[in-house]
Amino acid sequence: MSTIAIITARGGSKRIPKKNIKVFCGKPIIVYSIQAALESGVFDEVMVSTDSEEIAQIALEAGAAVPFMRSAGTSNDYATMKDVLSEVLTCYAQEGRLFEEMCCIYPTAPFVTADKLKRAHEILMETDAESVLPVVQFSFPPQRGLLLSEGRLHYQYPEYQAFRSQDLEPVYHDCGQFYFYRVNPDLSFNIYSYAPMIVPELEVQDIDNESDWEIAELKYQLMLQRKGE
Repeated sequence: MSTIAIITARGGSKRIPKKNIKVFCGKPIIVYSIQAALESGVFDEVMVSTDSEEIAQIALEAGAAVPFMRSAGTSNDYATMKDVLSEVLTCYAQEGRLFEEMCCIYPTAPFVTADKLKRAHEILMETDAESVLPVVQFSFPPQRGLLLSEGRLHYQYPEYQAFRSQDLEPVYHDCGQFYFYRVNPDLSFNIYSYAPMIVPELEVQDIDNESDWEIAELKYQLMLQRKGE
């Protein structure tokens, strides 16, 4: 099976300047995604899709391929991740390279490890799933969520008001780290049906602002300590 890792790293960031290459615990954050993909041994190609020459240079130095730059059409605020991935697959196909599996890895995902990528790939190979998604359980059950209206709080789901948290069904959300797909001969892939790979909360952190960044660094260091690294 021919497999590609695509790390999507558009230049520019409004909330965190140069977010995709900002130094995280000692090295540009995108390097963690590149190294995890390379060390996993899963991929025939590890590439970065970017419109930034600066990001491209850092990616090349970290060992990734940057065979072409992202087009203007997939670099604007309206392009979807599917648009970006489809463009990459099409560009490779035009060079005669086809892939049967694809992993989209975010550039700001330092909690992605080689082991996680190998585990997701095993799920894809050992099941009939078309896609695999890392997920984490909500730390507090969303069924007990509160809404604010006219200065007062009320339950969004009143039917669960008297339930104990431990009696409610666990609910999960996307870790925001990577997505593994089977690629069809026509280069299409299923973004609507995923098999889960459950990840512990310690190894998940959205990074949307500077406070998130600081929390992510603390959690990352704790993760390394627990793994004995």
